[in-house]
Parts: sequence; structure tokens; C-alpha cells
Amino acid sequence: MSHKDLVIGAGPIGSAIASSHAAHGHQVRMVTRSGTGPDHAGIELIAADATDAARMSQLADGCDVIYNAANPAYTRWDTDWPPIAASLLAAAQTSGAVLATISNLYVYGPVRGPMRHETPLQPNDHKGEVRAQMWCEALAAHDAGRVRVVEVRGSDYADAGVNSHLARNAPAVLAGKSVLVLGAADQPHTWTAIADVASLIIAAASDPTAHGQAWLVPSAPPRTQREALSDLAHSAGVSSPTVRTLGPRALRMIGRLWPMMRELSGAAYQFTAPFVIDDSTTRAHFGIQPQPWEQTLAGIVSSARPRQDSNLQPTD
Repeated sequence: MSHKDLVIGAGPIGSAIASSHAAHGHQVRMVTRSGTGPDHAGIELIAADATDAARMSQLADGCDVIYNAANPAYTRWDTDWPPIAASLLAAAQTSGAVLATISNLYVYGPVRGPMRHETPLQPNDHKGEVRAQMWCEALAAHDAGRVRVVEVRGSDYADAGVNSHLARNAPAVLAGKSVLVLGAADQPHTWTAIADVASLIIAAASDPTAHGQAWLVPSAPPRTQREALSDLAHSAGVSSPTVRTLGPRALRMIGRLWPMMRELSGAAYQFTAPFVIDDSTTRAHFGIQPQPWEQTLAGIVSSARPRQDSNLQPTD
């Protein structure tokens, strides 16, 4: 029996999902505004607006899963996420496809101790509130029997190819320069690999016993920012960098003029205190283990070296 999947967004995670399914013989429709994405015979690239519920319902017809891997601009979550979420929820209800959403840890806000499967949603800023509301609306529809939904939540992505705190500093590390990190350098922090997000969301979407729940992505053991950057240097065969910090007060001051930094200041708690997940429930349910930390680091180093050789410096 042929499987069909609708993937919204062609970023690193959406592309990983689509490529994995296509490699296993699924028929994949990938939606972006521009109609771009991975070049694979099994992936149909479609230019469409994800906020268009009628169009999304049309594209989802006959699909087994709708993967919400969209990635609105960080400064536009308030305006861009709600219509996307509403559109895809409607498409899932109309088509009968499972709605599988990629989310994050903003929904929990500052917590004491590790974030767990049962940790309540207590967002402390508007970005977390938007994501929490998306899940609550989807879960309400699921509980009412109108749709099947599942969500996965990972921490900061460590990989190259995304706006990663580690990858952004990799060229400087390889060049022997000092690096600037947000918050504090010595608080334990969970880092998540994109491959693990893709593996979990595919497994969760196909497992009826996982539906109606949000799952924490299996991730490597926590590392402080200083430790992670030192690990990166070791992987590259260079000396550990000097690490400087940009604290919450400085972030707020810069944010008065720079919207991106203003948004980052609202999430500064993620780097000024322990920010760690306990993914044991997910591992026990799915039997999934995270990508080795050394493999993630090697990927960052491999990606950064060509940029270092061309003297391209990291940007915010």
C-alpha cells in the first residue's frame, strides 16, 4: 500500500522528514511559498500558502500524515503561527490525516529541574504562549474525536544548517578566536540533533498510542555552552576558545533597537539557569536513542571548515 505524506516547510527538519519518507517509497508533497525543497523523484514540490485552509485540505486529501515543519520568522510568531496552525488543523480534520507538529520547549517557561513528559505548560513570554495555544487547540480537537494529533518538542538545535548557537560560533572556534554566548557559559543545557527530531516525529505520527500527546525528543546528555564549544574545538583538533557572555541586561538594551535581540531577551532564561530535558519516557515508549554527540559535532565542523577557509565570519 502506497503511503502519502504532506510536509509543510522545507527547512532542515522538513527536508529530513521528506527525504526519509521518499527513501522508503512514500509519495511526499512538500509545500513552501516558493515551491523549493529536496531534489528527489519521490518528492513533489508545491508552491502554496500554508495559511490557505482550502488549499491545504486539497493537498492533504489522501495523505496519511500532515507534518507541520513550518518555520515563521522568529520575530513574527504572534502574527504568522496562528493562521498556519488553524489551516493545518482544518486540513487534518477534513482529510483524516494525522497532524504531526514540530514544537519546542518555550511552552514550559522557566522550570525547576528537568522538563519531563508530564511537565505542565507555563510559558512566560508571547512566543511560548503562541505555541502552547496551538497545542491546546489541537489537543482539544483530538480529545473531541475530530482529528488525530501528536507533537514533538526538542531543545536548541546543535546542527549546522540551522540558526544554531553552536554552529554560528564554529568558524570562530576553528579560527582560534574568542566567542560570544548568550546568558551564562556554565549552565547545563540540552542540545537536540535535527536527525533525532525527524526520527521521532515520523515514529510518533505512525504510532496510534502516541497520538494526543507531546513527546520530548531524545537528545545527547546536557553540556554547558562552554563545554559544548570546547567539545567542538576538540572535534576540530584546535584549542578550546575563550568564551565571553552577553547577559540578559545587555540583551534588553540592544533589543530596544534590534527586534531579533529583543525576542532573544525573552528567552534568556534558557541560558541563565539549567535548561535540561528528561526524555526517558520517550525513549521507553519508542525505543529511540539520540544521535551520538560526537557525530553532531563532526557535522558542524565539516560544514564550518569551507566557510573558515573562505574567511566568512559568523553572523547573528
